[in-house]
Amino acid sequence: QVQLVESGGGLVQAGGSLRLSCAASGRAFTRYAMGWFRQSPGKEREFVAALNQSGGRTYYADSVKGRFTISRDNAKNTVYLQMNSLKPEDTAVYYCAADTSWGMPGKSAREYDYWGQGTQVTVSS
Repeated sequence: QVQLVESGGGLVQAGGSLRLSCAASGRAFTRYAMGWFRQSPGKEREFVAALNQSGGRTYYADSVKGRFTISRDNAKNTVYLQMNSLKPEDTAVYYCAADTSWGMPGKSAREYDYWGQGTQVTVSS
């Protein structure tokens, strides 16, 4: 069982920045590929970013490429999402997720086994 707890969401003006954190329980964190997803009201959950077990390979949705950066600190069992140049369309609940399959991180929510409770990000225009 893996527990994921997100933090760092909030209200920010367009053009601003936020850094989300996701703390994971357990000793096997280094085995997990990790991802960030987001969901807005009335929309399906969508992929934002992911990285592999070492953090050496990262993947981004086109909509956030160049603005968001995913990273991890395996010593702290934590994954981060640095969000810069935020836009109103980035407003959503952001979720972190763990893929425990030992494979490369995917872009489909179905590939992830554990999810956090989500943290709200609101970007005002």
